[in-house]
Amino acid sequence: MDVSRARRRLLLTLTAGACACAVALVGGCSGAAPRAERSTQAAAPLAAGDLQDDYQAVIREVLPSVVQIDARNSLGSGIVYDDRGHIVTNAHVVGEERIFRVTAATGKDPMAAKLVATYPEQDLAVIRLDSVPDGLKPARFGDSAKAGVGQIVLAMGSPLGLSGSVTQGIVSATGRTVSAGRGGGGTGATIANMIQTSAAINPGNSGGALVNLDREVIGIPTLAATDPELGGGSAPGIGFAIPASMVRTIADQIIRDGKVTDSGRAALDITGRTVLDDAYEPAGVAVVEAPADGAAGRAGLRAGDVIIRLGDAEITTITSLSEALASMKPGDVVTVTYERGGREARARVTLGEM
Repeated sequence: MDVSRARRRLLLTLTAGACACAVALVGGCSGAAPRAERSTQAAAPLAAGDLQDDYQAVIREVLPSVVQIDARNSLGSGIVYDDRGHIVTNAHVVGEERIFRVTAATGKDPMAAKLVATYPEQDLAVIRLDSVPDGLKPARFGDSAKAGVGQIVLAMGSPLGLSGSVTQGIVSATGRTVSAGRGGGGTGATIANMIQTSAAINPGNSGGALVNLDREVIGIPTLAATDPELGGGSAPGIGFAIPASMVRTIADQIIRDGKVTDSGRAALDITGRTVLDDAYEPAGVAVVEAPADGAAGRAGLRAGDVIIRLGDAEITTITSLSEALASMKPGDVVTVTYERGGREARARVTLGEM
């Protein structure tokens, strides 16, 4: 969306709201009506101008910390994480590549970078510039737990290769659990506590910044919803961002240790596959392998068992199992309902860590 057009539209919306207030004042105060109407109408453009100034201040502050990442077979965005040249992005942006070209949104010459580590399970990765330029500006990460529905946000990145693009919207929902596909370079990750936003997210936005009006990054735009009825095309106004709290947790470990040592993600410690019933509908997850020292193995599950429920959640596919586990923590004790030899059984499982 053209930014100036968005501002004009916002201005008209705010002005219309202010006029409605003026009408209410006129109805309640007959003698003072003309003065009240004039003062309210005069305030409306000022309020719109203040919000526009806020938008522009946020963009000036944060956009220099957003970069475009070019790999051999992909293009995406990233965020300058610290003054040592570390850049955080999505795992599906870096793919299998190890060498990248990074261009600042402000349009400076491209810089070379190398992969530090990738963590596909959370669709996050860190790369590092070979040489840190003067004036490199790390972004400021905020408290994503404070993100609230209706909060104004801006998405910054390089959609369709258009470096330094900005779109605006609101936080539409929080706490979403979303599973990415494996097609088109996706990692197949199931990610919990994602922020849903109406800010437009298009190919190339992945790895960029979702920013509040306090000039803080509260998430990394990662996925746009698709509508099967549109042939798998994007569903407008439905995008998802990994919360800043998870970004910091993963990025700090990668930078410190070169890998993720504490994922905080629960696991059953099985290899499984989706099974179908007689009507060819998904009906559970068959255990292919359950090591004796793993969470499920210690609780007595074994190869051939079919998991049909995890706690209160019905399990029909590998994806539904991943989504149920995403809301749990390592060490949680959960009841697993499964079928063995045509009979239903239950086991109390202390969850492990992915």
